Amino acid sequence: MEAIITVVGFLGAGKTTLLKHLVSSYVRNDWSPFVILNDYENAYLDMQQFKEKLAPDSLWPLNGSCICCSGIMELRDCVNRIPERKKGITLIEANGTSDACSLMGFLGVGLKERFLPPIQVSVVDTRNWQKRGEHNDLESNQIQVSSLIVLTHYNYLSSERIQLVSDEIKAINPTADIMKMDEIDGSLLPRLEPVHRDSKQMDHLKAHWASSSIDLPRLKSERSLQQVCCEIPQSILRVKGCTQIGEQQHYTYFERTPDGKISIRPFNGVPQTGPKLITIGPGSEPSMLKNIIDKVLAI
Repeated sequence: MEAIITVVGFLGAGKTTLLKHLVSSYVRNDWSPFVILNDYENAYLDMQQFKEKLAPDSLWPLNGSCICCSGIMELRDCVNRIPERKKGITLIEANGTSDACSLMGFLGVGLKERFLPPIQVSVVDTRNWQKRGEHNDLESNQIQVSSLIVLTHYNYLSSERIQLVSDEIKAINPTADIMKMDEIDGSLLPRLEPVHRDSKQMDHLKAHWASSSIDLPRLKSERSLQQVCCEIPQSILRVKGCTQIGEQQHYTYFERTPDGKISIRPFNGVPQTGPKLITIGPGSEPSMLKNIIDKVLAI
């Protein structure tokens, strides 16, 4: 039977990084992973990060819907259509605002008998755990029914901070295993058991934030790209995209996490939807993004 592993966690916690680590581990050990990526705006952008490891027919982007509610039927249909493979395993990355408890309840119904009950893995940003203000409830909700909690962004943190976060996680989900990202071995995940426990309900509509995307023209320099990210209000929790810089022929990927950290790195290939600026969070509007781009281009 084939294992299904769903990866959940707050925006920018490191879900895609964990997924890439798992895919590399499984491919190296002759498994046949199938990856489903869910995002509000452009799941195709994240999907291309896996093309060096997986064939296109082993990747499925679910764009523009939330798989714990409006997109659950599409998700089930996608999973049930996955072809049988020798040593197959299915990996699902939920968008950063998913109600992880509802996702597990809905996904566990209506799948073909060849699939094992889904396992949930939560990714927790140790540095920013429960520093989300009004979004703390969403972050804590995302670990309630997970079998494994993976800690990220712990470098340079004190042992006291890491222990505090671990203790708070245990208070919410006492049965989950807690591991750091660099301790993860993909072979252990299919052996995890689903969590069967009551969970605290939340109003998931509060997490259905606005999202937006706009074409992003070639920028003069990396500094211009950083300026675009800095000009976007902090109320918008996730900023990412892909564009070309200066005379460079390759594309550059960029992101700003909820704590304001900006990272810029080469992009693998050419984006299917063209160069884009994507935002998720209250206040995301194409007109606002266009004004920011125009301002930076004029400098």
